[in-house]
Amino acid sequence: MTKPLVETKARVGVFAIALGAYLPQFPSLVPEFEAQYAAFKKTIPDTVELIDGGIVTTKEKSQEAGDKFRAADVDLVILQLLTYATSYNMLPAVRDLDVPVVLVNVQKKRAPDYANTDTPTWLGELYACGAVGEMVADLERAGKRHAVITGVVEGGDPAVQAEIEDWCKAAQVRRRFRDTNLAQIGRPYPGMMDLYIDETNLYNRMWLYTKQFDWEKMWAIADNITDEDAIRAKAQDILDTFDIEGGGTIEKVWDMAKYVVAFEAWVKQEKIAFIASHYDGFAKGKAGVLDSMLIPAFSMLIKQGVACAVEGDIKVAMAMSILKTISGTGQLSEMYSIDFDKDICIIGHSGSGDADISSKKPTMKIVPVFHGKTGGGYLTQFYPHLGPVTYLGITQDKDGHFKFVAAEGINEDGPIFTFGDTNMRTRFACGAREFVTRWSEAGPTHHMAAASGRHIDTILKVTKIFNVPVDVITR
Repeated sequence: MTKPLVETKARVGVFAIALGAYLPQFPSLVPEFEAQYAAFKKTIPDTVELIDGGIVTTKEKSQEAGDKFRAADVDLVILQLLTYATSYNMLPAVRDLDVPVVLVNVQKKRAPDYANTDTPTWLGELYACGAVGEMVADLERAGKRHAVITGVVEGGDPAVQAEIEDWCKAAQVRRRFRDTNLAQIGRPYPGMMDLYIDETNLYNRMWLYTKQFDWEKMWAIADNITDEDAIRAKAQDILDTFDIEGGGTIEKVWDMAKYVVAFEAWVKQEKIAFIASHYDGFAKGKAGVLDSMLIPAFSMLIKQGVACAVEGDIKVAMAMSILKTISGTGQLSEMYSIDFDKDICIIGHSGSGDADISSKKPTMKIVPVFHGKTGGGYLTQFYPHLGPVTYLGITQDKDGHFKFVAAEGINEDGPIFTFGDTNMRTRFACGAREFVTRWSEAGPTHHMAAASGRHIDTILKVTKIFNVPVDVITR
C-alpha cells in the first residue's frame, strides 16, 4: 500500500505486573523481570507508538501507569503478566480507560526441568500465569473489555506475535477514526435511506467527525494549481495505475491529474481520511468536467489510503477505511447478481476503486451515461485477486447503535459482466442462496467493503475496540 496521504499512528499502552512481595524474597527476579519486559516491548511493532507504563509491583505504580495512558489517550492496553500478581497491580492502570486490555500470558521456558527448578526459577521463568483468571474476573466486574493471549518465549511463538500485531492493526483503526475527518460532499443519493446518518451520533459513538463541503467549492478546487511538474508527475502516476481505453497520454489525463493534485492538497489540509460524495445536479461546465473524471480521481486517493465512497454513503466509507487499514485493500461493492447454476454471488460496484485489490492493471474508459446518476465520463474497472476475500458492512439499529456485518468467501475465476463495473465471483461456504438470505437478514446497508484475504479475526478485534456488535455471516 502506498504511504497514506494523512498519517496516523496508534498509541498502545504497555506495562508488566509482578507481585511486589516476591522481589525482596528473591532478588534475582528483579533483573530477570527487567530483561523479560525489555524483550517483550520489542515484540510490539514499530507501526504503533508505545506508551511505556513500566513494571508495576504496587498500586501506586499502577496509578502512575494509568496517568500516562490517559494523558496519551491510548487506543489499546497490552499487559504482560510476568508472574503471579494481585489484580490491584492492574486495575488502577486501566480503571479510567475505555479501551480493551489484552493480557499476554507468555511463559519464558517451554517446559520445566522438574528436578532442578527452585522457587525463583519457577516464579520467574515457568509461571504461565495463574493470575490471568483473576485479572479477567476483575476486568469483568469493572466493565472492561479484554482478551487473553497465551504462549511461550523459548523457541519463538509466531501465533503470539501474530496476535499482538493483529491487535495493533485494530488499534490503528481507532486512531484513524479519532485523528482524521470525514468529508461529506453534497448529500446521499436521494431515497437511499439506509445510507442516511446522524453525524453527531457518528462522532459520539465512533469518534469520527464530519466536515461538510458543497460542490461549488470542489469545482474550483483546482483553479490555483499551477505547478506543471507536479501535474505532469501525477499524470504519469495515473497512466501507471490505469490502462486507458484508446490509449493514454499525459495530455489526455492532464486535467484529471490537476484535480488529483488539488484533492491531495485538500485532503492533507483538512486531515481527511474518508470521503462520501454524491452529485445530483446538472453536470455542465465546471461541474461536468469534474463529474466526468471524479471516479478515477477518487480512485487515486483510495490508492493512498483515503476511503472514497459513492452515493454519499458514510457507513461504507468507514468499512472501506477499516479494511484498508487492517489489510491494505478496501474496495466498495454491493450484491449484483446470483449465478444459481454455479452457486456463486456476483459482487461489485461501479465507481471509484482500490488499485491494490486488482490482480492486473485496472482499466479506464469513457461512457456516455453513468447508471443511476447524472452525466457521463470515465468508468474504472478493477480485477480483484482470486482466492480468499472478506466483506464488511456497517449498519445501525433503531437507537442509532452501530453494528458490523462480516463474511469471508473465495473469489473464483470465470466470466464477469462486461459493461465496465468491477465484479467478483464469490463462493461462500454456506452457498449463494443462504449467504444472500443471511447477509440481508443482518440488515446491512446495500453497500459493503471488500478486501483480499481473510480478516474476520482482525475485524473482531476492531469491534471489541469500538465496543460494537458484529454479525459473522459465514467463514
